Formats: sequence, structure tokens, C-alpha cells
Amino acid sequence: MQNELLWLAMLLANFLLIILAYRLFGKWGLIMWIPISVIVANIQVIQTVKLFGLAATLGNIVYATSFLVTDILSENYGKQEAKKAIWIGFFSLISMTLLMNLALEFIPLAGDDFALVSHDATSTIFSLMPRIAVASLTAYLLSQRHDVWAFHVWKNRFPGDRHLWLRNNLSTMVSQLIDSLVFVLIAFWGVYEWPVLLEIFITTYFLKWIVAAADTPFVYWARGIHKKNKFVME
Repeated sequence: MQNELLWLAMLLANFLLIILAYRLFGKWGLIMWIPISVIVANIQVIQTVKLFGLAATLGNIVYATSFLVTDILSENYGKQEAKKAIWIGFFSLISMTLLMNLALEFIPLAGDDFALVSHDATSTIFSLMPRIAVASLTAYLLSQRHDVWAFHVWKNRFPGDRHLWLRNNLSTMVSQLIDSLVFVLIAFWGVYEWPVLLEIFITTYFLKWIVAAADTPFVYWARGIHKKNKFVME
């Protein structure tokens, strides 16, 4: 039960940090969250835990919140700002992977046990596994671009704040389905048998689906912040 309570606390913390970033820094606070989410997710993902009776990796929450942010950007500032945030996240992920793997090529200080331990720990987290890296980058780019596209398709069909929850959930849940499917197939095809692949996919998507369903009040909260700030500026 401890893991589940901590997971829910982490879920709330992510949502509140996004709202706080928006209130403090406006649009750029949201854009700033995208690289935070993709980098933190790729660090947390190495930790495997048991949640709701299922084996799962951490990182699902913070990564899934990137879809919340692009939906808020799409709603309040338009498609182009959301796309800009996606490419900033993509650039950040590539930069982190490159710079940290270059850092791992350095030889630790001889005779310094702490340096050796730190190098091994850093290597565990950041060492480049080409297949995982390709899976992560491909899934991120395809799913995020679909999310922005789908959000505006649904916005044109169901405009107005009354249907904000609908376009937020429809775009995000399908996009996260694409993300989970692409990542699992590229990363683990041929590594695990079909039943294991299916379990990994279901677990990953289930947790992201919970995040998508839970973020709706925060989309409306962000919408209210935008309207209030716009009224003040006018």
C-alpha cells in the first residue's frame, strides 16, 4: 500500500508543480516543464516497483504530464507553441543522452573509491542502450505530435470550455496508447515473449491512462489562470 500512496502523492506533486510553474513563469513555465519531464522520466524509469498488483517502472507519471502541458499550451496559446515545446523536449532528451554518455567515457580518479562508485552508479542510469534510446525518442516524437494534432481536431469539432475535458482526454489517451505501443515494440520486440510484451504494454498504458484521467481538473485550472491573466493585461 505504501507504493500506491507514494505514487498518488507523486501524481499530485507533478500536477501542482506544473500549475506553480505556470503561475510563476506563464507560458515559459509550461515549456520549461517539457524537458524536465522527459529527463526525469528517463532517470526514474530504471527503478522497478509494484503498483496496484502490477510490476511497473517509475517515470510514467512525470512523462505522462508532458501531454497535460502540451494540451494546456494548445488550448491557451495555439498549436505552434505546443509544437515548439515538443521540439524543445526532443532536443533536451538528445542533448542529455549525448552529454552524459560523453561524461561516462572519462576515466575515474584512480584510488578514489567514491569516484569509482559514482561512475558505476552514473553509468547504470545514463549509459546509452541504442535500442532503448531509439524507442524512447521515436515514441516521444510520434505520440506528442499526434497529441497536438488530435487536440485541435477535437477542439474544432467540440469548441468551448464545456468540452475542454473531452478534447483533453481523447487526444491524450490515444497519444499515450501510441507512445506505449511504439516504445514497447521497438525496445522489447524479440527480447521477451508475447505474453510478457503484452503485460509490459498493459501496465505502462494503464498507469498513463490514470494520469490522463486525473489531469482534467488541472487543465481547467490552467485555463482559468490564463483567462484571469489575459483579463488583467487587457
